[in-house]
Amino acid sequence: MAVSVREVAAAASVSVGTVSNVLNNPDRVAPATVERVHEAIRRLGFVRNDAARQLRAGRSRCIGLAVLDVGNPFFTDIARAAEEHAAENQLTVLLGTTDESLERERLYLDTFDELRVYGMLVSPVGDDLTRLEQMQARGTPVVLVDRNGEGTPFSSVAVDDVAGGEMAVHHLAEIGRRRIAFIGGPPTLRQIRDRLDGARGAATAHAGVTVEVIETAETDVASGRAVAERIAGIPVGRRPDAVFCANDLLALGVVQELVLRSAAAVPQDIAVVGYDDISFAASAVVPLTSVRQPSAMIGAAAVDLLTDAVDDPGREPEHLCFQPVLVPRASTGGVG
Repeated sequence: MAVSVREVAAAASVSVGTVSNVLNNPDRVAPATVERVHEAIRRLGFVRNDAARQLRAGRSRCIGLAVLDVGNPFFTDIARAAEEHAAENQLTVLLGTTDESLERERLYLDTFDELRVYGMLVSPVGDDLTRLEQMQARGTPVVLVDRNGEGTPFSSVAVDDVAGGEMAVHHLAEIGRRRIAFIGGPPTLRQIRDRLDGARGAATAHAGVTVEVIETAETDVASGRAVAERIAGIPVGRRPDAVFCANDLLALGVVQELVLRSAAAVPQDIAVVGYDDISFAASAVVPLTSVRQPSAMIGAAAVDLLTDAVDDPGREPEHLCFQPVLVPRASTGGVG
């Protein structure tokens, strides 16, 4: 049977109100009394009913975080940074991965809404933000993560993905590559579209450079390997001499397939650029050139924007946009 607050109060020889203050406002209680109450809590094994406290307060101390794919180290790094920064504010992060599915996204948003979370950090799957608008209208602040929120009622933290796409293709063109394949999908993801737009824009600045799109349903290593197998089957004179992948997992899959099957030399035959600069990029069988996103800064900044919105509900949305950085490595002939 659960231990009650009254039992803790009796064991510590204090009132129920004092126990409540120790749990919620310890600065109002003498240190010796605080220690006596905590000793009674430890001895009796008392666990507070946080759900009831949240109902009274109207908001929990938990942040809901919904990301596209927790299997992608980029989002894992964002989540870790958000957790660390939230802890500094006595907040906890509840993590959900939508797997780029609108249905799963709705499920997580409904669940976090029912839990009356402190606020929502979310990387939306699509462009319809109606459900998030409903949450914010009812008092739950929302911050978009890895998505520019300009023109929406939400604060946001993002990276300039158009600039990132431009960097990748400019780099490939400058090392002499002309037939570039862009590998990524699904196109419903804004990040994918922006990276492709940047790639296409950069191609127009270089004579003879073309960008062919190879769409994938997933953005994982297996999908990258499958595309590389297709590319390897194209006659040498017609196949791409470079690929720009929408993320590092795809790029790592491409490199694995080409190198391990001896289908093509990287970068001599096919140069490869990824996106995110996850920790595995530098230690790949051929170290991967990648467009770096500051994942830790994104996670920390998102929590800051959320706490600001809670402290000042009437403030105007803020939009932070970090600039990506190209990190050349051996997969395009760089050092590494």
